Amino acid sequence: MSKLISGLIQMSLKGDAETMSPEQIRDAMLEAHLPMIDEAATKGVQVLCFQEVFTQPYFCPSQDSKWYAAAEAIPDGYTTKLMQEYARRHNMVIIVPIYEEVMPGLYYNTAAVIDADGSYLGKYRKTHIPQVAGFWEKFFFKPGSSNWPVFNTAYARLGVYICYDRHFPEGWRALALRGAEIIYNPSATVAGVSQYLWELEQPASAAANGVYIAAINRVGIESPWDIGEFYGSSYFVNPRGEIIAQASADKDELLVTELDMDMIRQVRDSWQFFRDRRPETYSPLVEL
Repeated sequence: MSKLISGLIQMSLKGDAETMSPEQIRDAMLEAHLPMIDEAATKGVQVLCFQEVFTQPYFCPSQDSKWYAAAEAIPDGYTTKLMQEYARRHNMVIIVPIYEEVMPGLYYNTAAVIDADGSYLGKYRKTHIPQVAGFWEKFFFKPGSSNWPVFNTAYARLGVYICYDRHFPEGWRALALRGAEIIYNPSATVAGVSQYLWELEQPASAAANGVYIAAINRVGIESPWDIGEFYGSSYFVNPRGEIIAQASADKDELLVTELDMDMIRQVRDSWQFFRDRRPETYSPLVEL
């Protein structure tokens, strides 16, 4: 049987967003993550993913241009290069969600994908960008158009969807049709309506597409903003839509589980959703 050991790291903010620079916070967040990456290696983790914009606070409740300085180049920026070193050292695929700068004034919410030999495979840029009170993301991020990349890593074919993307079923389906076996969804989501949806949408999408989904959220309250508490609860859901491992709601945590990749074929042979699709009838979906 084909097995994959995967890990997720959920983390509270380290440092003070009011008094520290983005570079100082980046360094504090990396310092907190690095021992957990090493721990993941001791537990045999083959694919590891962090939360959305993992080196920074979730700064989108503000519209403060200070946070543009948090953006880094991909793949030539500091964080991506450091994660390439750790991937190579531990023979581990690492998904690295950070704030990306293409040039001054052009920024994306992005996840870089690094293979187990440390090579940079590519990136996914968040497609759907919210713009509502507390989540002024269009101030910081240009919508991505990544064409649903699936990355053939040393251990699995994986896709990435980021936070608000999860509310849109089309991307899950596109990634599955392109061959993704597991889709990682790094997020930053607070208690409220989304907490109910947190354990509804992704299990439904996993079942609808016959894939594993790994959902990652941060934890804690991030001052000075008052949008509520990030409730962690990161989890893995299998192709039947069953949550098979879940982290706490309020602690920094490395969640590790073993995934039976043979289940993907078993589920798809039982539930013939891809066979029974009728894409020729769906044109109104893109015309409306």
